Amino acid sequence: PQLAVTPTMPEYDQAATSEAASTEMTAVQVNDAGNVLGAEPTKTEKPAPASESALKVDGLVMMGGFNSCTLVALFIMMIVALACPSPFFNDFSSKVVHKLNKIIDGVDTVAERSFEYSDAGSAIGFSPDACDTNADDTSDCNYCAAAKPDDDGTWGNYDCSEAVNEIEQAGANVTKGYKGTINNTDTPPILTAYYQAGLCPVNVHWHLGAEHLSMGEFDEDGSGPCDDYAEEKDDDKLYRRKLGSSCDRRKLGGSSEELGFQCHHYTESDTKFTTEYDWEHCVDMKVGQTYEIHWPHSTVGACGTPYQYQTPFYDGVFCGIANSAATTFVTDNGAAAVAQNVGVQSQVFTIVNDESYYYPDLIKGMIVAGEKGSDVAIYTGSTTGTSRNNDDSCSAYSPITWQVDRKCHLISASSFDKMCADMKAQADDMTDDLYAHGSRTVVDKNMASFMWDTSTGKPYTYY
Repeated sequence: PQLAVTPTMPEYDQAATSEAASTEMTAVQVNDAGNVLGAEPTKTEKPAPASESALKVDGLVMMGGFNSCTLVALFIMMIVALACPSPFFNDFSSKVVHKLNKIIDGVDTVAERSFEYSDAGSAIGFSPDACDTNADDTSDCNYCAAAKPDDDGTWGNYDCSEAVNEIEQAGANVTKGYKGTINNTDTPPILTAYYQAGLCPVNVHWHLGAEHLSMGEFDEDGSGPCDDYAEEKDDDKLYRRKLGSSCDRRKLGGSSEELGFQCHHYTESDTKFTTEYDWEHCVDMKVGQTYEIHWPHSTVGACGTPYQYQTPFYDGVFCGIANSAATTFVTDNGAAAVAQNVGVQSQVFTIVNDESYYYPDLIKGMIVAGEKGSDVAIYTGSTTGTSRNNDDSCSAYSPITWQVDRKCHLISASSFDKMCADMKAQADDMTDDLYAHGSRTVVDKNMASFMWDTSTGKPYTYY
């Protein structure tokens, strides 16, 4: 088993591919005698077969020649190593050794649940809450179960007055030029593709409407269909959805979810936004509605194993440093280490009933193609969800990296349903993520951090 990498990442980090060179071949014709047609035929006598003893001697000579060449090559390498400046050779050598160690560690990860993160290491056994470690066969053991830290103490929600100008939250206003007030230069976000930083996706879920705000793309002036699953926000925070009075907001099964911002694509006269889809795997979804997908990533997830994807996503994020070890990790390594080891990709879609917008691998991460994934906001924030309200309940899971596509895109309903089918096929039970979760109110400026510029590796110059 090997550590998995995400195949879809922000476009600005992907390495360019090179085209294979082609070689032209000239076709010639030969006759039965083996002579090129048009050339003067030549006569060759068939050599006599070599004796068995001669073949053995030839073989020994060849082996001796090969070994001699090998020794000469090794001798030359030794001379080069001694002749080269030691810093150059040592640097080259250390990189090779480091790469080999990474490969070895990747194998050990699955067998021993030993995960590498930042500059620290952790080697722990199966969580006693997840597995019977004395069982003869632990192959079906979900070694990430119960990895989520306890909600009390360090990881519980807290009063947002403590977060003001101190502890960044999410989702933020990601409109270009927007200025959060929290200086995160000491806890910078991941600026490369997550796979380049050693992270893999550990979950996928989505929110009803957008939790982030991108003016002109998904904002309070967006629109969508009448959705029985949506609930009007009851707060007076800035930038909340303006719900039309004509929609019946009854709650299905006695429950509903809070609706976030909506995109500007919805057109009631266009049938691709209004034709219902026969959902087989996703629950309580609506054609024409806006959804924000989140792909949490982690360096200590069960990357490359059957239990890579987890619900709740916290089990996937903390799989390698289960429960109390997570607190120790933060204490020992600081908040900056968290931002460099945990990240979320976010992309906003309006669902249409049109197969020309089909994408088969939505479970794997942000789509990067054409406009998709080409304009990405990067900042540090926190986990989201409606258990936080930006008033008396803020998230303790901060700072983590956010990479958010500022654009809203169209996606087919079948793409979402395929993603839900893939979620059902995972080893862990992801049933609780097959429907849209509610949207947290966008955070105020004094709880939002600086946005970062990948071209300079620093916050944007307007800070």
